[in-house]
Amino acid sequence: MPRFSIVVPSHGVAGRLPLALDSVLAQSFGDFEVITVCDAPDAPAADVAAGYAGRDSRVTTVHSPPSDGLAGARNTGLRAAAGDHVLFLDGDDELAPGALAELAARLEAVGETDVLYFEHERTPWWEGRPANPAAAALAGTPAGAFSPDRAPQLTGVTLPAWSAAYRRAFLVEEELTFPRGHFTDIGFGGPAALRAERVAVLRTVVVRHHLRRQGNRLNLPGEHHTELLDQCELVLTRAAERGVPAERLGPLFEQLFAAVLRTAAHPARLPAGRRAFFRRAGLLYRRHRPAGYRAPGGSLGVQHRLLASGSYAAFRALRAANRRAARAAALLPRPRGLRTRLRYAAELRLPMDENLVVYCAYWGRGYACNPAAIHAKARELAPHLRAVFLVEPDAVGSMPQDVEYAVIGSRRYWQVLARAKYLVNNANFADAVVKRPGSVHLQTQHGTPLKKMGADQSTYPVVAAATGSIGRLLARVDRWDYNLTSNRHSTQMWESAFPGAHETLEYGYPRNDVYCTASAEDVARVRKELGVPEGRKALLYAPTHRDYATGFASGLDLAEFCEAIGDEYVVLLRAHYFYDRGPGRRGGGRIIDVTGHRSSEDVCLAADALITDYSSIMFDYANLDRPIVVYADDWDVYRETRGVYFDLMASPPGRVARTPAELAALFRDGTWADERAAALRAAFRERFCQFDDGRAAERVVRRVLLGEPPESIPPVIPLAQRVPAPAAATLVRS
Repeated sequence: MPRFSIVVPSHGVAGRLPLALDSVLAQSFGDFEVITVCDAPDAPAADVAAGYAGRDSRVTTVHSPPSDGLAGARNTGLRAAAGDHVLFLDGDDELAPGALAELAARLEAVGETDVLYFEHERTPWWEGRPANPAAAALAGTPAGAFSPDRAPQLTGVTLPAWSAAYRRAFLVEEELTFPRGHFTDIGFGGPAALRAERVAVLRTVVVRHHLRRQGNRLNLPGEHHTELLDQCELVLTRAAERGVPAERLGPLFEQLFAAVLRTAAHPARLPAGRRAFFRRAGLLYRRHRPAGYRAPGGSLGVQHRLLASGSYAAFRALRAANRRAARAAALLPRPRGLRTRLRYAAELRLPMDENLVVYCAYWGRGYACNPAAIHAKARELAPHLRAVFLVEPDAVGSMPQDVEYAVIGSRRYWQVLARAKYLVNNANFADAVVKRPGSVHLQTQHGTPLKKMGADQSTYPVVAAATGSIGRLLARVDRWDYNLTSNRHSTQMWESAFPGAHETLEYGYPRNDVYCTASAEDVARVRKELGVPEGRKALLYAPTHRDYATGFASGLDLAEFCEAIGDEYVVLLRAHYFYDRGPGRRGGGRIIDVTGHRSSEDVCLAADALITDYSSIMFDYANLDRPIVVYADDWDVYRETRGVYFDLMASPPGRVARTPAELAALFRDGTWADERAAALRAAFRERFCQFDDGRAAERVVRRVLLGEPPESIPPVIPLAQRVPAPAAATLVRS
């Protein structure tokens, strides 16, 4: 039997779960078990937990459906626990170094206790000093183990469940579990404190609680705030049943109603039903007010008296002025130019167009990427929707003739942004764009992250300087309702890079559908358009952008490379889209510049193999199951200056070359496409081609634009059952 059982719920924190598990497994005190509670065996966090379980037998995984909430997850973990004492650790928090050793020593010193309370640290997600709110709650308690009667202020309702260690036999004997619903820590911690006979305190930080950028979910608006009253009533009823003396009941009552009044005085938390909430809270107040109870002084005391008398009108008037000022500030749009601001504000007051979809790709570079693929599928599945693409003036000429567009910055641009029900982008809309209530923002992304992104860039000075304000970036993230991902790796990394309240859609990238749906005729057509000579193998060379370099500079002399590998090859050069220099050349030589070609998907279809450095195109191209060669001449510099999420050299999609000579040798001796290269590619595809099965656009349109329920969305076709578009070289051989 282990000394500690540590229950770790993991819903929605797959990207940060390693932080929690690493903090536990790194403890100097090793007599414990970790019970990770995942939504289902195929959930994002389950992959992470399985990796840890495979490396350490102390880690086990159990499952609790998301519909059971946090309470259900903790109860499931509690039923699986076998340790002497149980700790609860949120999946995005961590144990402080040496914490378990401190707990074990304290328990040894004070003897058997039902509950051992300890301090915790609340760490701001970005900037600011950590706080220790538990220190005040635990101050003044007796030195050793003691009866709860000796510390009446220690009620259990102001400390989260993860700020205490519970004797498992005590929880079982008293049948203590987490009540369903929200604010479940109150409904668990209060009864635990009421039933405990011996408790103790450890004045040491054990848990580091990482505050989320979007704040506590409990503070978001919604009807769930009425459940606070359910939990308060549960605790107060238990106290009445046990005949708790007035000296203990008074602090419990005051702490519970301090939470109730914070909610009642915060109108944003209760969009509707505020009067009913106040009325019910007043009934609870009068029913459970301890005999002789004296309300606190000051403004809080006034609120107590208004609640006791049921004077909702007076209570509402107390907060009305602040509410009006906050609402006015929140609704003020801020595009540049007074005339534009006024026009945009006027458009925002008009009814929303329920059938209008606004698309944008690569900051207005034209009809491309995931937005274009979604638009094409929406024409088929949702023809009633009207679509408008946002484009820069120099991209107007590249727009398909049958696609409606608006030039960025124009009056029409602000008009459609203000009125559209749906907004779809693979980057971000302008800072000034207002997220209207009821509108739906879909972020499609435009690649799988190898390099650090979003908030994760902040510790890399070169990148952070080019990115600009991380705060402004994350304000744009707050507008997202959905974020698209093409593999489980991206799901986890986007959680870290773009923390927000949006929902992740593991549907695949719509732009990659073509890799499973294109025919041999499509491949031949594209090669002809690009000027690829018949009978030649086309090598796509697609290097990425260097944040530490100025302008585009290929790390490879392509003329020398072509000379070294022989006449059977031609090279398709596609520079990063930052260096799109126009239509490029159609052909006529060994090097064909396809940087300006509208579709990167077409270019990939035409290529028999890919040569890249660290570009995310490798993840998309892997869907074609064609050879990939990594030319990593400056990997160490790139990794240190840009930051990466995994070691590409340890898990490449194919052969790796560090010098031009090594690269040329791979193509001269055929190892670029040998069995070893195929094995590396197969492992890479297994990891990064999980959801790109040819039906991503359909899933997105049905879920986001048509509002179909998740259970009706077509499932992802397993990787082994997909048939990638044929390569031209394969057609020639066959």
